Amino acid sequence: MDLIHPLAQSYAEKYSPQENPRLLEIESRSKPHPHAHMLSGMLQGKFLEMISLMINPTYILEIGTFLGYSAICLARGLKPNGELHTIENNEESALTARENFKNSKTGNKIILHTGNALELLEKIDKPWDLIFLDADKTGYLAYYEKLVPKLKSGSLILADNVLFHGQVLEQPVKGKNALAIQAFNERVKNDGRVEKMMLTLRDGVYLIRKK
Repeated sequence: MDLIHPLAQSYAEKYSPQENPRLLEIESRSKPHPHAHMLSGMLQGKFLEMISLMINPTYILEIGTFLGYSAICLARGLKPNGELHTIENNEESALTARENFKNSKTGNKIILHTGNALELLEKIDKPWDLIFLDADKTGYLAYYEKLVPKLKSGSLILADNVLFHGQVLEQPVKGKNALAIQAFNERVKNDGRVEKMMLTLRDGVYLIRKK
């Protein structure tokens, strides 16, 4: 299901130019990848970059690195002494991401971890200012419940794919991933610890702020 009209998508991209040649190269090289649709892409990447630039975080956490595109976007807004920690469970994707980080201007601020995110979160303990959640959909709730109690007031979570290709709009919602996203969306909506707004950007982004 096309959630955004292709002409509207193209128009928005035209007026949101990506000026980083490294990102344009990563996007171009990813097109033959069997999961190329998982790449954040120009418009969403620019959104992530702008959010990071606006809040100027010291610590960013990303769960779900894929090829490193979104991490490079997010890292642009880091303070000079800032760090972005990104977690990837797929070794092949992590290998490609490492190469992409090496060739980027902000790669020295990006720390890539490989393995199970819930286990790694026990070892990576930082006062996160910004979190980008874009990993296995069935794990969203567990990541959320683990992270929110530790966040300071004003910290942001950006959760990707919360419309899950339009499948959460169907009645009844079917499929393991769509059901997991629906459960996550309901939990966030009813969680008094946070302020929230769902954005219809690409496949849906939930903007969540710790009160």
